[in-house]
Amino acid sequence: DLSTGIIYRRRIATCQNVIPEILRKVSALKVPDIYLEEESWLNMKKRYMAMKTQCLTWTQYASLSEESVFRESAENPGWTDFTQKGRISVTGAGLLNCVLEAFAQSFFKQGVKK
Repeated sequence: DLSTGIIYRRRIATCQNVIPEILRKVSALKVPDIYLEEESWLNMKKRYMAMKTQCLTWTQYASLSEESVFRESAENPGWTDFTQKGRISVTGAGLLNCVLEAFAQSFFKQGVKK
């Protein structure tokens, strides 16, 4: 957008299915790839970038989303402040709801550590 200087991008990503093999016994989880939608907004004038990612696979069973913001630190302009939020909601999977939520939480926590 030339008036605001914000660069917007939207893309669909394909990732290898990371669900443990034991959970893939459920036919709905036995897919080779997972599809994600990622949107990002880069504002060079205000020196920040926001990203939002959501899972497009298994939407009838789960809602997984992640939001990240990178901005110039108020303490030091050479530093970057990074904040991240993730949301997980699993429904419609019966007894597997709790197991799938626990796995998704673990997956998010591993990503945060990286």
